[in-house]
Amino acid sequence: MALQDRLNALKADFEAGKFPLIPTAEDLATMSRATAELMASGQAQRAVQAGDKAPEFVLKDPDGKAVSSRALLAQGPLVLSFYRGIWCPYCNLELQALETTLPEIFSRGARLVAISPQTAPNSRKSQRANKLSFPILSDERSEIANAFGIRFALPEYLIETYKRFKNDLPAINNDPGWVLPMPARFVIGIDGIVAYAEINPDYTHRPDPSELLSVLDALNHSTAA
Repeated sequence: MALQDRLNALKADFEAGKFPLIPTAEDLATMSRATAELMASGQAQRAVQAGDKAPEFVLKDPDGKAVSSRALLAQGPLVLSFYRGIWCPYCNLELQALETTLPEIFSRGARLVAISPQTAPNSRKSQRANKLSFPILSDERSEIANAFGIRFALPEYLIETYKRFKNDLPAINNDPGWVLPMPARFVIGIDGIVAYAEINPDYTHRPDPSELLSVLDALNHSTAA
């Protein structure tokens, strides 16, 4: 099943009250309003886009090992997925879909990492729960997300809904700010230039990982030429 089909089914189950914490009509309206406002803000269009120089980073993996974008790009193209956290079922489905595509990404000489504001223990839980063989790097206070232009602050009215659903972001992220990255996926060439950027303020919509493969093929072709 395609990733978006799985996301659509998840959204339908959530709205139908098939989750342990059942959303009210007000909850659904609140989340819809927040998404619409973020889309209308135009922030996604102002973020890093294809053709831009990618911000460099050095982040720690869940075991505390430093991982640098320069070192990763020395091995080949880099796929980045910005991951909101273990509490987000839509994000977890995306990680699982990326894991399924990982052999094809590797076969094209590329590397894949996820970047998340959550703490290392939560990332270890995410890796185990989603059976990942790629790392989730810790982006404290979403600083790298901010460098990519995708960090945003939750509106006060949405924070109250998150609290009701026990999504305590200050505890999950060890950050008093209620901030998140917009779901985003980037492919960076070995020259540090972004070859592909997909940013969607609507967290229920994600591109299929198969879209990455043609981008990586094109990068490999241009390098060989």
